[in-house]
Amino acid sequence: MDVARVAGVSQKTVSRVFNDEPYVSAEVRRRVLEAAEQLGYRRNSAARALASGRTRSIGVVTLGTALYGPASLLMGVERVVRDTGYALRVVNSVEGDLAGIAGAVDSLLDQGVDGIVISEPIDEAGEDGDVTLRVAVPVLVIGAPPPVTAPTVLTVGDGADLMARTATEHLLGLGHPTVHHLAGPQRWYAARDRLEGWRATLTAHGRDVPPVIAGDWSAASGYAAGRELAEDGDVTAVFAANDDMAIGLIHALTEAGRRVPEDVSVVGFDDIPVAAHVAPPLTTVRQPFDAVAQEGLKRLVHVIENPEAAPLTASDPPVDLIIRASTAPPPNRTTPARGRRAASRSRRGKPDPSLSNGGPAT
Repeated sequence: MDVARVAGVSQKTVSRVFNDEPYVSAEVRRRVLEAAEQLGYRRNSAARALASGRTRSIGVVTLGTALYGPASLLMGVERVVRDTGYALRVVNSVEGDLAGIAGAVDSLLDQGVDGIVISEPIDEAGEDGDVTLRVAVPVLVIGAPPPVTAPTVLTVGDGADLMARTATEHLLGLGHPTVHHLAGPQRWYAARDRLEGWRATLTAHGRDVPPVIAGDWSAASGYAAGRELAEDGDVTAVFAANDDMAIGLIHALTEAGRRVPEDVSVVGFDDIPVAAHVAPPLTTVRQPFDAVAQEGLKRLVHVIENPEAAPLTASDPPVDLIIRASTAPPPNRTTPARGRRAASRSRRGKPDPSLSNGGPAT
C-alpha cells in the first residue's frame, strides 16, 4: 500500500489511523496523515476527516417516493450540496414504518455524517406516543419538524400555512362565500399545515368552515373527491392541497357537468409542470423548492463549520400565487341550489374529527 510505504509503517497501522483506532502514537498518526495527503488518498477525504474530525458529508432522510414535492426538494438539496463541496448520503424512510425516520437517521450517523437533512417528514408517532429523535449532529428539517433532540435544529420551508392562506384569500377575494378543502393525508406535516392555513383564513373572515375531504395526493383521490363535491350545489370554490388532486378534481367536476371556473373555482398547490397545460390551466401556489434548499443548506453548513457561532437567521419563504384560468367569481344564483345543500348545511362547521388538531395520518 503506497501510504504505508511512504509513512514507513505497516498496512495494519494505516488502517488503524484511518479508522481512528486507539494505540497509535501521535507521531505515527502524523506520518500516516501526511503520507495520505501527499498521495491524495481518496481525494484526501480520509486524511482531512481524521485531521478535522469531520467527514465533509451530509445525510438526507427522505421518503422513497416519486411525489413531485419531495422529489423536487431532494433534487434541490442534491444541487446545493454538490456546490458546497460536501458529499451527499441519502437514506429513504418508509411511510407507515413507525421507526422509519429514526432508523434512517441511525443509518446516516453510522456513516459519520457531519449533519442531517430531514425532508418533508411525516408523523411517525404510534400508539405509544411520539418517536423522538436524538441526534448528535446538527439537523435541518425541511417542513414542520418531528420531535428532534440535537445540538442544533434548523427549520426551513415551513410556510405552507401562509401559502394556504394566500390561496384561500384569493378565492374569497373573488367573492366566493366560502372555500372547500381537499386535504392531503394528515400524517404528513405539510398536509396539516395547508389544512390549518385554510381553516384559519375562513375563521378570520367569519366564513363557514365546510367539512374536509381527504385524499392521498393522487389524481385518482382528487377525482373521487370531485365526484362527491359535484353533487353539492353550494360548492363554488375548492382549494386542493396539491396539483395532482386538483387536476383529478377538475376532471370529475367537468364530467358531472360542473364547469370550471364558471360553476366551481379550483386552486392547487405546488405548480407542477403540467399545471399550466391542463384544461383549464390551473391556478396554484408555486413552491420555492430551490430557494428553500439553498437557504437551508447554507444555514446547515454554517453551523457545521462554525459550531460556536450563532445560526444564520432564517428568512420568510416567498409566496407565489400563479393565477390562471381555473378561478373566477362565483356564478350568480337565480334559483336555490339543489343536491346535497341541506346535508351540507347540517355538517358545515363540523369538519371530520380525524382532520382536526392534526388528526391521523405529498
